[in-house]
Amino acid sequence: MDRNAGMAADMREMVLETLSEVLEREFPDDKQLELDASEEFPEALIRKMLSPELGLHLVFLPESVGGLGGGARDICAFAERIATIDIGLATAFLGVSLGTDPIIVGGTEEQRAHWLGRIAEEGCIVAYAVTEPEAGSNLSALRATAEPILGDGGDVTGYRLNGAKQFITNGGVADLYTVLAKAPGGPCFFVVEKGAKGLVIGKQEEKHGIRSSVTTGLVFEDLEVPASHLLGGVEGEGLSQANKVFGYTRLMVGGFGLGGARAALDRAIAYAKVRVQSGSKLIDKQGYTFKLLVPHWIDLCAGKAYIEEIATRLDRGEEGLQVEGSIAKLWATETANRAADAAVQALGGYGYVREYLVEKYRRDCRILTIYEGTSEIQQHIIALYRWKETVRSKGAFYEDLAAEMDGLHGSRPDIGADLVAAAVRGLNRTIQHAHKSKLTRQQSVMFSLADTIATNEVAAAFCRRTADRPTDVDMCRVFARKAMSQTLRGNELCATGFLESSDHAGIEGAKKLQSELVESHDSARMAGLLSDMGAVGEMLRSD
Repeated sequence: MDRNAGMAADMREMVLETLSEVLEREFPDDKQLELDASEEFPEALIRKMLSPELGLHLVFLPESVGGLGGGARDICAFAERIATIDIGLATAFLGVSLGTDPIIVGGTEEQRAHWLGRIAEEGCIVAYAVTEPEAGSNLSALRATAEPILGDGGDVTGYRLNGAKQFITNGGVADLYTVLAKAPGGPCFFVVEKGAKGLVIGKQEEKHGIRSSVTTGLVFEDLEVPASHLLGGVEGEGLSQANKVFGYTRLMVGGFGLGGARAALDRAIAYAKVRVQSGSKLIDKQGYTFKLLVPHWIDLCAGKAYIEEIATRLDRGEEGLQVEGSIAKLWATETANRAADAAVQALGGYGYVREYLVEKYRRDCRILTIYEGTSEIQQHIIALYRWKETVRSKGAFYEDLAAEMDGLHGSRPDIGADLVAAAVRGLNRTIQHAHKSKLTRQQSVMFSLADTIATNEVAAAFCRRTADRPTDVDMCRVFARKAMSQTLRGNELCATGFLESSDHAGIEGAKKLQSELVESHDSARMAGLLSDMGAVGEMLRSD
């Protein structure tokens, strides 16, 4: 089934305003602190959000079953907005979307009409049951089994599920579970209903953060489902369906990062505007703002530009964006952790006190680099596929991107696209050097390459957006410098740092490459950083 193309902008804004109004009324700071302390799941609030009166879950569902037909951009905006209130609540509510996705991407027409219709009308809580005790991000290690049940005529009438799942959001409270299990024909998704015989709910996990969401294990003990509960009706489609889901959910989790970190920084900025130290407000101190506020604000804005760009491409029907989904998740969630940590530091001792909530945002953000594929999995995907594409295209993949940035610089010389073009060309040479030197066999090299790849591709997206948004020019120039610096540092580490000290020929080759990259880069273009950061600081001060 094709994904939803998305809602009209005015409809999306109306939904977001409704969401904000409901949560500001129903989930104020004191309620968040209360549920965080007790690790209590706000089921009544979730049910209310799913009720016919609000129907906020209809954003996720196609219009054919009574939904609003929200696309990737709508869901990312929804995820970001709800995460500004509470990432645990966002995890629980968007868990319904995640659990619904296998039905949307893999169900037959009849299955979609039945299950999505129920979810729309009944406001079902849904859980996505994929992760296992020994199969986290690596779905190929799946152990849960689905044994066919044969009828008198030898046809498959149902399946008997056995196995265990771990870290399942909405476990124990869900009305429906989409479960990945291995049938004789390969992995498959099945729909399991609450209360099914053989469904055993494990203990609720006591978590470091997102404590307003419920997380449990599940055990299936000879749990029988009819054959009609096999999504798609054909065995062996589960991994393909899961990969289709990942392209969207990783953007969604990136949205959580944007929202949670933005909320933490908003509180830090508000504090800095009133806190006086040594005769002046913290917001007026360069060292404070340039270290703890401005860089993280810019990184979040760059991540938002990238996520919105990829979501728009998905809504237009573009396929094969798994690497882009990984870049979005890696950048936004790692940025969120750094930003939330800086917010704690920005409040000093108050940041460490639970009453002020920023330490909660820090704890909540921590999960974002773990669930829906760890940062290390994202780094592996990014580096592996961009390395292969660079080699396959003989460098044309990134040269084309650099040429695009050259063209953008020609029409908008004020946004730093020339720096991004230079950074991308440097990245291109680093990847080709790593390939030629066989350094791509080293995981540490690949992880380092992934970080540089992500920074450069996010920078390119930021330039594209800034070309149409002049208010972001100062931020874009700062980020372009960051991309160039990351490329130079990344090349030095990949090309030289990971070599053996006895590899004199390799070291000489790496030194030559680094020297050429430095010489090809006009360092004068890096000038003006402080004034650009100052302009961003002034924007934060005046907002």
